[in-house]
Amino acid sequence: MRDIESDEYMLIDHARSRFIECCRVFGFRLMEPSPLELLSVLEAKSGPMIRDEIYAFKDKAGRDVALRFDLTVGLTRYITARRDIRLPVKLAAFSSVWRYDEPQQGRYRWFHQWDIEIYDNFSADSDAEVIDFVRYYFRSLGVDVRIEVSDRALMEEFIRERLGVNEEKHILDMLRAVDKLSKRSRDDILKEYSSKGMDVEKLGILLDTAGVRGSIDTIYERFKGLDTSRLVVLVDSLRSRGIDVNVNMGIVRGLDYYSSIVFEVYSSTSNLALVGGGRYDKLPKVFGRGDMGATGAAAGIERIIMLLKDKHEESKGVFVAYASKALKSDALMTVSMLRERGIASECIDGSLRKQLEYASSKGYAYTLIFAEREYREGYVIIKDMRDGSERKVNAYDIAGNIGV
Repeated sequence: MRDIESDEYMLIDHARSRFIECCRVFGFRLMEPSPLELLSVLEAKSGPMIRDEIYAFKDKAGRDVALRFDLTVGLTRYITARRDIRLPVKLAAFSSVWRYDEPQQGRYRWFHQWDIEIYDNFSADSDAEVIDFVRYYFRSLGVDVRIEVSDRALMEEFIRERLGVNEEKHILDMLRAVDKLSKRSRDDILKEYSSKGMDVEKLGILLDTAGVRGSIDTIYERFKGLDTSRLVVLVDSLRSRGIDVNVNMGIVRGLDYYSSIVFEVYSSTSNLALVGGGRYDKLPKVFGRGDMGATGAAAGIERIIMLLKDKHEESKGVFVAYASKALKSDALMTVSMLRERGIASECIDGSLRKQLEYASSKGYAYTLIFAEREYREGYVIIKDMRDGSERKVNAYDIAGNIGV
């Protein structure tokens, strides 16, 4: 847990405003799911072990409740109860989530996410729409990303057909092992699962298969005889939208409710994972809606703003300073005039030196200075706080001359 200071808050707000605009463009309806859920609802998504990773407690009535650890559960709980809404439905949310895990780079126990979901009739175009949104969002932020896709169902089919493993628990354990490849070495994973009694020869084959990357043609050849149609349809739909993606069979996503197409998005400059998502048709079924498909994506905002710090320069507006008390009233009237026009502006008491030091410390790019002689001549001074240069502008047309 931490306090969010002003600069970080403004970056979060920038990421939020871009998200809201992208939702408008793509037709996603924004809502806010409840921050508090019954523990049983969260366990329906991720199993009883999830209580060790979240903030769970009893309320005053003795009910087992928990703070949400993502936005997907709340959105899905909401939409599965609304049988009056015609599919497809596109929902989105931007808010706080809580997880009781170890803090890591760009991740805290209290952090922010944006989330988009499409509840549909099991259409591959919905998967492509989600990926299209993600690409569009990062373009709006000026962040270059790399998108990698996979098919969890294809990997499950490989385990059943090629490795002869059919017990659901063993299949899930093997997929969890694959999910660890991005963080740990192959040998470490084999050693861990060998101690759990898993067939390490079969797991080794699976881990090697998870290393397959490349074009859809490469995947088709490597998995010949298995159902690669979902990936083929997805890649074709993305190409129609002008989107190129990499196929990476090592992406299976750790949560068990993912059912087929999965993807992850990485920063092109830092290889930092920014977004994860995919199709999760199993979750609506848990809530009693086997007739409903679902696909979506979630992004960690704190990780995104790590990439925005060098890109996003917030406009600080204009600081208004005055050289003598006689000019204070005119300075304050100017502040009000600038604010009426939507230009951020501020004015404080103190010597001119103190005022300029304050303007510099707050990051104002320009300071408007009321000086005795210049103001008598009908001018005010604009000081560029970045290079110290000054120029005079007409005191009767300040808004039209300050250039912000």
